[in-house]
Amino acid sequence: MKSSPMTIGEAADHFGLPAHVLRHWESVGLLSPARVTGRRRYTRDDLYRVASILRAKQAGLSLPDIRAFLAAHDPAARKDVLRRNHSALHARMTALRSALDLLEAGLNCTHEDISTCPNYRAHLTELVDVGVPG
Repeated sequence: MKSSPMTIGEAADHFGLPAHVLRHWESVGLLSPARVTGRRRYTRDDLYRVASILRAKQAGLSLPDIRAFLAAHDPAARKDVLRRNHSALHARMTALRSALDLLEAGLNCTHEDISTCPNYRAHLTELVDVGVPG
């Protein structure tokens, strides 16, 4: 990164974002870049903040949760936000692992009719057996 502050366009390009995303994040209180002659200037610290927002979004945090996380001066408050989202992310990861297992079973199936493949069906049993009497 260059050492002088970046314009909004440069900062947006740096992260592969449209500039309106940075403007929106500023409007909801996630960013507050300095202004020089009325124009936003993004410092290295601002870029770290953008990177934090991007990673938090990848983890599934909402913008209000990201704001609460980044604004928290109390470690306990910050950890509350992270703990709540940690559980949700863990649940999504478990579901994604299950979905990936199903796709891999389908890719490894040599049966003409995949719906009759025992290996493929094994990945669906928990859904089929829910609420079905033994």
